[in-house]
Amino acid sequence: MNETIAEIKTRLAVLTPQHVEIIDESALHAGHAGARSGGGHYQLTIISPAFSGQNTVARHRAIYQALGDLMSTRVHALSITAYSPEEL
Repeated sequence: MNETIAEIKTRLAVLTPQHVEIIDESALHAGHAGARSGGGHYQLTIISPAFSGQNTVARHRAIYQALGDLMSTRVHALSITAYSPEEL
């Protein structure tokens, strides 16, 4: 597991997820402006009771808030799929 993925998982712990899967897709974006500046491309699937009753925008905001400065430094792009446990 790379250092950025480990840090993403650590920061997402505040959402008490039941499941977190992160796929590093950075290699698919080699040469892209964000990749050249060091930011990675990641795909996130997360299941958390914190998302119960929240719409997609609220879920994404919670994730971005948890990740904080990673979104402007080590993460250039993040594809998010977020569920509450009831939705499975």
